[in-house]
Amino acid sequence: MRERRGEEIGVVEQQIPAGLRPVRSPEPARSPGPVPEHGPVWSPGVSRMLLARYYLPRRHTTLQGNACRLLRDGVEAYPEMLEAIRRARRSIRLETYMFVTDTVGELFGQALAEAAERGVHVKVLYDAVGSWTSRRSFFEGLRQRGVDVRAFKPFSLARGLRYLMRRDHRKILVVDGTVAFTGGVNIAAHWAPEGQGVAWRDDVLRIEGPAVHELERRFLATWRMMFQDRLSRLQRRIRGTHVPVPGPRKGDVGLAVLSSRRSIHRAYLHAIQRSRRSVLIAAGYFVPDRRMVSALKDAAKRGVEVSLLLNGGKSDHPFLEHATRAFYETLLGAGIRIFEWQRGVLHAKTAVVDGVWGTIGSFNLERLSLAFNHEVNAVFADPRLGRDLEDSFRTDCGDCREVDLVAFRRRPLWQKAVERVLYFFRKVL
Repeated sequence: MRERRGEEIGVVEQQIPAGLRPVRSPEPARSPGPVPEHGPVWSPGVSRMLLARYYLPRRHTTLQGNACRLLRDGVEAYPEMLEAIRRARRSIRLETYMFVTDTVGELFGQALAEAAERGVHVKVLYDAVGSWTSRRSFFEGLRQRGVDVRAFKPFSLARGLRYLMRRDHRKILVVDGTVAFTGGVNIAAHWAPEGQGVAWRDDVLRIEGPAVHELERRFLATWRMMFQDRLSRLQRRIRGTHVPVPGPRKGDVGLAVLSSRRSIHRAYLHAIQRSRRSVLIAAGYFVPDRRMVSALKDAAKRGVEVSLLLNGGKSDHPFLEHATRAFYETLLGAGIRIFEWQRGVLHAKTAVVDGVWGTIGSFNLERLSLAFNHEVNAVFADPRLGRDLEDSFRTDCGDCREVDLVAFRRRPLWQKAVERVLYFFRKVL
């Protein structure tokens, strides 16, 4: 991670447990992994606007002028997020699927409460099902200290199954309307480094610039939808709603913030169909629909390198993992390479095409994300950020086992039977 500057930041770091502090020394060289490197598809003179027009559907508007940085796992993301919270002066918006009352949850809770006590307007929205193990007393303590913390759709069978299944799966942190974080990391020790947590593999995008405004708008829209009655919403529309003003340009990355499940899925399909060199997808949960399978197979048939990074026997949803393997023969037979992550749980939801187009967010390539969940993804067309994401993917493949089609066909009969049964129920897993 980049070196910190200033005495104030040094004081902040001292309050963070050693395992969650930023790494100051340069990282040792990593193995490049089994995925080959390629030269750039586009010449350096091609503008980012043209790349966005090529890789993104026309209706997806990109916001130019953002500065973005890829953060790997909780060991990089958590210190940056905590630092932003501790430096907040006006507002904090936190939306997360899991807010677990463990070591990491307590650390974030303390930082949020301290911010509220110094006058910062703090709103926290956590999903009631995703955070069902958390102590109610923890959230009540935050409320008493000034944090406006609320649950998204508390458990209620009286509302029906569809109400229960439609969850808030987004991960958004916006501070002062100037810096935002989004990706797959929740607030839980699952993403803390080994020794203090479970070290799940995941990615987060740190954003400064106009796209921060769009992420804050998504948070506020969900908040109003859940906690304001229809009359209040109508009155707000009549008198006009105050929305945060987009911040100034901070960099040269164009971002599209997508919160519609269909639009995120459409962005994946469009980029894969436009691919010319490579399609690299890291998916913690992978149960694709027919259009996604067809797009991947067609890309491989055109000579595009298509590689998937999936869980390898250590998923937190083993049933879903068996359903995923029901797709292996079809994909491998089409020339698609599959790498299974061997170092714990893979939770990432990222993709990069041609080293230019990429996406990071909460959207899983499976049926719940596509049909029910509230999701958000940042989509970009930027060679530098795309290269960072591609290098990260290549590094991860060095810690994977590549699936061989011949060996896979020799798996035990009981595994084939389990995969077939769970494939039948893939739409509800």
